[in-house]
Amino acid sequence: MASPGENRPGKGQKTDGEVIRIRTNFKKKHLFVLLIPFLALQACAVYRPKPLGERQVAQALAPPNLESIRIKAGEIKHPILKPRHIDFKEGISAEDAAVIAVIANPVLRAERDRRGIARAQLLEAGILPNPVFGYSLDFPTGGSDQGTVNAYGLGLDWDIKSLLTRSARVSAARAAAAQVDLGVAWEEWQVAEYAKLAVYRSIILRKELRVAQAEERELRKNLEAIKKAVAEGNMTVVDLEAVQATVRATHGTVLDIRQRLEQERLGLDRTLGFPPSSRILLEKDAAFPAPKTLPALEDIMRGLEKRRLDLLALRQGYLSREASLRAAVRARFPDIGIGFSHARDTTNVITTGFSVSISLPFFDRNQGVIAIEKASRRQLYDEYLGRVFEARADAAGILANIGAARARALAALKAVQSQEKLVHVSYDGYLEGNIDALSYYNEVDKLTSARLDVLKLEQDLAGLYVALEITAGEYIGTASQ
Repeated sequence: MASPGENRPGKGQKTDGEVIRIRTNFKKKHLFVLLIPFLALQACAVYRPKPLGERQVAQALAPPNLESIRIKAGEIKHPILKPRHIDFKEGISAEDAAVIAVIANPVLRAERDRRGIARAQLLEAGILPNPVFGYSLDFPTGGSDQGTVNAYGLGLDWDIKSLLTRSARVSAARAAAAQVDLGVAWEEWQVAEYAKLAVYRSIILRKELRVAQAEERELRKNLEAIKKAVAEGNMTVVDLEAVQATVRATHGTVLDIRQRLEQERLGLDRTLGFPPSSRILLEKDAAFPAPKTLPALEDIMRGLEKRRLDLLALRQGYLSREASLRAAVRARFPDIGIGFSHARDTTNVITTGFSVSISLPFFDRNQGVIAIEKASRRQLYDEYLGRVFEARADAAGILANIGAARARALAALKAVQSQEKLVHVSYDGYLEGNIDALSYYNEVDKLTSARLDVLKLEQDLAGLYVALEITAGEYIGTASQ
């Protein structure tokens, strides 16, 4: 049997009733502290996986829906490109192809995703740091704890330095987002122009193919006639070999043009965002880029910096660096933290107060970040000047090349006319026996080459017109404008 004092707590020990009371008071007074981590978890973002499997890739790269493209083409919003009504059944024009490429080209998806990143960075720039909440609870567990109580402490601290740099950081992020928007629009404009050029090249290659095929058909007719004449003894084997050599050369030209046309078709499908198996119908009478009058160099120079999307993007990038430098300069100020506290010690003395903490800038005065931002700003400043200089030089060079190409095209047309007359004369001489078959068919071959040279010069001019539009940052126009 236990003695009366056996269960009595010794000095420094709590009775069962006191322990229960301590636990009860703890639950009542400090239960809300335990809820803080739970509430913080409720503010966390929810993770959702985005698998990159074969099925997802197949769905993402499925052939674009033509009806969806048609609707989006009528609603497109772009600094340069305008909405268009597209009829795939009637065939697409070069301007239609430009809009389709911007809508359906899968490579541009990644470029447009940069906008989402920039928006997220803008959101992040405006977020202030969270205040830091601290809580402590101490139990007397030994020593002279007679008449003591549980001690606790509450604290709330916040770094106010972020307020000094917030406006500059937001300005920098906003300018960076504008830079991304303009940069994406510039990429879209270039893809649109490449799609136009692919259409122009396809149109010209079809013309070349018709010229070569017509020549081959005519030569094959002559070949059959000459074979008959050789069999009858009216013509020699030399005449037959001459026309056969010309037919083989012309047929080789036809095959070469067909190959280039197929490559151009595949390139157009790729730019438009269609699979290689697609057969996009082109408009029969698609307008060719041959404006009767070109803008003067002074007109292109005037306002170039306000039209070129890449130059506008660089301006926004420069403004972003300016704001980042301003934020870095403001961040030189020491870190300042303020806090409030409420505590009770084990003697039941309750205190309430505040605290201020300031870092001493003996070593780190943000000089490294400031130096980096200054160098970045200078780099963007010089890059902008260099890009403007290149744009002006490119415009001058392209205009000069267009003038030279037009002169060559005019000379090539005159050469075709002269060669046509020479072929007629040679044909008469061939019939009269004054010119042999080899000489005559050499002249025929020269005529075909001259006609193809004209079309190749047209193709060069198409590329120059597109390059001029890209450089000028606007549409130049066609022959009908």
